[in-house]
Amino acid sequence: MIPVLIGISLVNFALIYLAPGNPFLAMLPPDVPAEDRENMLQAIGYYDPLPLKYVKWASRAVQGDLGYSIKYSRPVTEVIAARMGNTFSLSIAALLLSVCIAVPLGIISATRQYSVYDYAVTIIALIGISLPSFFMALGLVKIISMDLALLPISGMEDYLQGYTGINRFVDIIRHMALPVIVLTLAQTASTMRYTRSAMLEVIQQDYIRTARAKGLKEKVVIYTHAFRNAMIPVVTIVSTSLGFIFSGAILIEMVFAWPGMGTLMYQAISNRDYPVVMGCTMILGVFVLMANTLADILYAVVDPRIRFS
Repeated sequence: MIPVLIGISLVNFALIYLAPGNPFLAMLPPDVPAEDRENMLQAIGYYDPLPLKYVKWASRAVQGDLGYSIKYSRPVTEVIAARMGNTFSLSIAALLLSVCIAVPLGIISATRQYSVYDYAVTIIALIGISLPSFFMALGLVKIISMDLALLPISGMEDYLQGYTGINRFVDIIRHMALPVIVLTLAQTASTMRYTRSAMLEVIQQDYIRTARAKGLKEKVVIYTHAFRNAMIPVVTIVSTSLGFIFSGAILIEMVFAWPGMGTLMYQAISNRDYPVVMGCTMILGVFVLMANTLADILYAVVDPRIRFS
């Protein structure tokens, strides 16, 4: 993870700080004399060579200091920490729902191969994979929020109502519903296809035919013998997809104006708040790398053969 993370930081830092313009001028009052302005820029290291800038930033980053926000005039860690929980809530909810829906559908689709049910689920999965998530989000906003008026269009809660306690919790859940549905549908399609493929490969093995020949019930054969071995690739895919759900939530947050890291990153790019952009991209990179590492660990836990190879 460490070499990859260093590479990510190098690429992100170079792309951000090679962009033209001087966003730090926005931090200075307009009536500051030109000589004082140059002295201030010199003091913060604006004219330092790019490699020296990276070394200074990296030395602070490893200590938990990601810089100072140009727009919010606060440490970047505080700005990101205030939004990260909102993004995590969307990502975790979407992951749990997609697993609960996709795995059973994949198992049933594999056990009823070439049936009407199998074809219907396959078509729905292909539509879910092919349809862009932002287009799906806009369609749900039009149908569910505008036409049917069932759920709120955007935001995290209705601040005008001033809900508290259980009413506030219900209000947040209602605002979460649409973005979670979009993320769940996009992830369910791919997870279901992986589950179906894994189950089809396993149920054709000799030991499955032997289990059936012994007279075991079909449920025991499928869920005790077949599914345990089909879990190996499924666990890997689900763990890896956690990072992609987290990154996909960034675009969905912009559509629904959800106050998470996605909206924060968009605002930071629009305001050329480079320290916040760099901090968000690094947090995202760390999260994706951790998800990939978790997939490797769980793969070894599920498959005992990995521990003896």
